[in-house]
Amino acid sequence: MNEQPLTDAAVDHRWAGSLLTRGDEGFDAAVVDRVFNRRLPVRRPAAVLRAGSEQDVIQGVRLARERGWKVAVRSGGHSWAQWSMRDEALVIDLGGLHELTYDEGTGIATASPAVRGGTDLGPFLEERGRFFPGGHCPTVGIGGFLLQGGQGWNARGWGWAAEYIIGIDVVTADGDLVHASETENTDLFWAARGSGPGFFGVVTRFHLRTIRLFGHLAQTVQVYDLQEYDEVMTWLQGMHHTVADTAEIVALTHTDRSVRTDRPVLTVTALALVDDAAEADRVLAPFRDCPARSRALVDVDSAPTTLAEQRARQLLENPEGHRWVVDNAWLSGTPQEVVSAARTVYTDLPNDTSFTIWFSMAPLRQLPDMAFSLQSEIYLASYVLWADAAHDERCRLWLDRAMAELEPVTVGQYLGDGDLAHRQVRFMSDAAWQRLGRIRQDRDPDGLFVGYLAGAGATNQNHWE
Repeated sequence: MNEQPLTDAAVDHRWAGSLLTRGDEGFDAAVVDRVFNRRLPVRRPAAVLRAGSEQDVIQGVRLARERGWKVAVRSGGHSWAQWSMRDEALVIDLGGLHELTYDEGTGIATASPAVRGGTDLGPFLEERGRFFPGGHCPTVGIGGFLLQGGQGWNARGWGWAAEYIIGIDVVTADGDLVHASETENTDLFWAARGSGPGFFGVVTRFHLRTIRLFGHLAQTVQVYDLQEYDEVMTWLQGMHHTVADTAEIVALTHTDRSVRTDRPVLTVTALALVDDAAEADRVLAPFRDCPARSRALVDVDSAPTTLAEQRARQLLENPEGHRWVVDNAWLSGTPQEVVSAARTVYTDLPNDTSFTIWFSMAPLRQLPDMAFSLQSEIYLASYVLWADAAHDERCRLWLDRAMAELEPVTVGQYLGDGDLAHRQVRFMSDAAWQRLGRIRQDRDPDGLFVGYLAGAGATNQNHWE
């Protein structure tokens, strides 16, 4: 049975969705049914609001304040650390909101936070000759992705997806629906672009700038035995800043069963997002100079591909129904220093489903004025996934050891692939962190929104310093 009687706010409002509290049929399922990472925590919310309308969200925030609950928000459910599962909070689940619009005159799209970047928004825009740099995994909702900065397709050239936000509609801690942009409620607009789960509002709608859809997509793929790790990665880290910014550059260690099944391989990929095959050939030409290329197990040179093909590959690498631990680092150092520090995380994966990526952001672009404010030329993230709970401790310990070895060349991390409750790492500039605190105190002085999931509180500091 419910722990408390429903208040007037819940009784008077006719929910377009549904409000479930402890003891209600379906409550336990609602807590976890849209959570991607099946290594589920023991945290237990007080209630779940499956919002069916914007008015549901407004009323939900007001109800939480009335009942003395905190507010947590779930957009796509893809957060590795399950930020939306918080003790004694009202989880406002936005999965029932499905708005997608596009204005031909302005090139502006609007989308609800639970809209999936690759599965929903991407195809919708491509039919109209437009593109938005959403997340690589097609099933990631745009809400959490954008709030934490948005490391999407070709971020090194096109910038962070949060830079494409021109406005948000947001329900504040007072339960008011407001619009925020560069000219209205500018403090909320600044904070929404990079504060991630520390944001103190519920975004119900994003207004997004889109770009013209590129005319040609081509990839270079070189697969190497891991014994080539030092030579290939030292070469790559010495040259990636010279490649045209219309190419996305990733180096991946994983078990590729199309190449071999007994041990992982190192795969270097460069994806040109350009207008024609001739331009792709020019952009990808530098990868023909890899000194180990004659020893490549697979060598694909500037071959045409499609977004559908790329998304299908991403779905294979991010399967549903698994247990995950994930961590990441912004790296800075000489190629030799970085290659040495990353050896374990790259060459000693704990199982045949896990993978580690190296992602180029060079040469660094200057960031606009937004909460997202920390990056370096190299991004590394390791994704450890498995099915059997008996392997939880072993997988967790392996990742902890690998990330500890990276600390000498780590300057911080990206919120999207982090878990501050497990490991405190810097994720924004000191000035941005202080500014965010001032805005939070002004906008949510009572701490209605749960903020960062970080034990005694997020410090925005590297724990080893």
